[in-house]
Amino acid sequence: MDTNWNLDNLYKSYESQQFIADLKSFEEDILSFLNWCNDNFNSTKNTTEKLETYIEKLENLNKFDCLIAYVSLSLKVDTTNAHLLNLMSQIEKLLVNFKQIENNLILFLKNIDNLQDIIYNSNILKEYKFILEEAKEKANKLLDNDKEYIISKMALNGSIMWTKQWQQITSTLNVDYKDKVLTLPEIRNLAYSSDCNVRKDAYFSELKSYEKIDLPASFCLNGIKGEVIEVCNLKGYSSPLEMTLKDARLDKEVFEAMFSAIKESLPKLQKYFIKKSQILGHKNGLPFYDLFAPISTNNKTYTYEEAKNFIYDNFSNFSEKLGNFAKKAFDNNWIDVYSKKGKVGGAFCYSIQSIKESRILLNFSGSLDNIFTLGHELGHGYHNLCLNNEKYLNTSYSMPIAETASTFCEHILVKSALENTDDEQEKLAILENDLSGTLQCIVDIYSRFLFEDEVFKRRIDGFICKDELCNIMEDAQKQAYGNGLDHTFLHKYMWICKTHYYNANINYYNFPYAYGVLFSKGLFALYLKDKQNFIKKYDNMLSITGKASLYEVGKYIGVNLKDKDFWLSSLNLIIEDIEKYCQIK
Repeated sequence: MDTNWNLDNLYKSYESQQFIADLKSFEEDILSFLNWCNDNFNSTKNTTEKLETYIEKLENLNKFDCLIAYVSLSLKVDTTNAHLLNLMSQIEKLLVNFKQIENNLILFLKNIDNLQDIIYNSNILKEYKFILEEAKEKANKLLDNDKEYIISKMALNGSIMWTKQWQQITSTLNVDYKDKVLTLPEIRNLAYSSDCNVRKDAYFSELKSYEKIDLPASFCLNGIKGEVIEVCNLKGYSSPLEMTLKDARLDKEVFEAMFSAIKESLPKLQKYFIKKSQILGHKNGLPFYDLFAPISTNNKTYTYEEAKNFIYDNFSNFSEKLGNFAKKAFDNNWIDVYSKKGKVGGAFCYSIQSIKESRILLNFSGSLDNIFTLGHELGHGYHNLCLNNEKYLNTSYSMPIAETASTFCEHILVKSALENTDDEQEKLAILENDLSGTLQCIVDIYSRFLFEDEVFKRRIDGFICKDELCNIMEDAQKQAYGNGLDHTFLHKYMWICKTHYYNANINYYNFPYAYGVLFSKGLFALYLKDKQNFIKKYDNMLSITGKASLYEVGKYIGVNLKDKDFWLSSLNLIIEDIEKYCQIK
């Protein structure tokens, strides 16, 4: 069984004639398109014809989606490959010009007063109503073309280079553990060990290893966040958070309602950690090294084959369509399964809409949590599947909604697994894993938000040294976890191992996880009330996520996201499970 993903549907090799030809065509087509924009967007005459032609040309560029995907995916499992790094640099330079193409449209729309009428009278443009109106709204924060071009070009040697350095130093970090040398994903996976001594030793080994890279990592983080702040200032945003919410298609009222509900619920959520610490024999809260400790005597681990069968069966219980999708991903080697040197840590799903496929990266070690992670990433892939009948330009959805289908799939696995076992220890293990993962997305994510928000505030005044970054992280964990964590055993280096901090184009990639959990909890409650009619409406909801605001997506499925009570109702479902957990003897 091949456990490396298969990229042959993209290209056989970066040395193949097709790849070389497509890379050349990509450059030629982008430059041609950019020249067309310069020639046609200098006046508003024949506006409808120009917009229709622009849309057609932009849709045609999606054929190069495979090119970008192939290089990016290949690099994720071979981060030190010099040729791939060079190819990615070439593509990134081309994407600077592509960004100019997008900016040309925004600046052109800025001068059009009757855009809604133009869209209404064009059968072609009607299909792109949302993204056209969104582009016009962005015009207020867009600089002129020359300035935007300079920012994009400078990022190639600024934030993008910092991101690459972070990827390189973390993916190649050697962690000394007893008489072994492990990768960072391997040492972090030991946090799920049933042996307390293994978990504790791994925790200290992990923290010790970061001392080798904490200084360069601090420069990476400062460089990226500093650039984001300068770009926000130039564009007139009050903060990176304001810019992020706009990019996320998330109304400030929705964001505030959700976070207000989370903050209000923290004391009840923290009861889980306090109870778990008591179960494990701790007196002062849970030490970080036991955060993911199994508490059930069922210490079962799973082979990858067992994990696939578990997921396929449970997904099929929800719908034939979801089960068949998972089977297709397994059968066609869409998944890169195991840790290896040079491979990035964590897990993700990459959408390749031009061929209507996805690819999933794992670092699978056999834990139940790994299975839920696989289900989570397949949920992303299922979301992509539901977009297959949409125009390519209408398949790009924002971060918070991106975590909805994935988290929903986790719920399916948990609920179905609980219903299909009579083994009390297995039920306990499932409940523990569910609450652990869910509260990572609520409580730990809250700490990560607090950390990033504080980093942005302090970075305005100057460089933040590595020790100060550690202090900010520990303070954030104390605020979020309260007495649930033992404050003498926190994870001060969490800012190094989380990829979400190291991308200048994706800031605050923390609250979307909380959004995904809570929104999907609410959706699952709707499903339980009306299973027969929900599934079709759910699939349709996923299909519109590239052409609607998050508030409108919520309205489509029947919820008011600006109402704090909706978020509290979802949190109460979690709190109910915590109360059950606290009854464990």
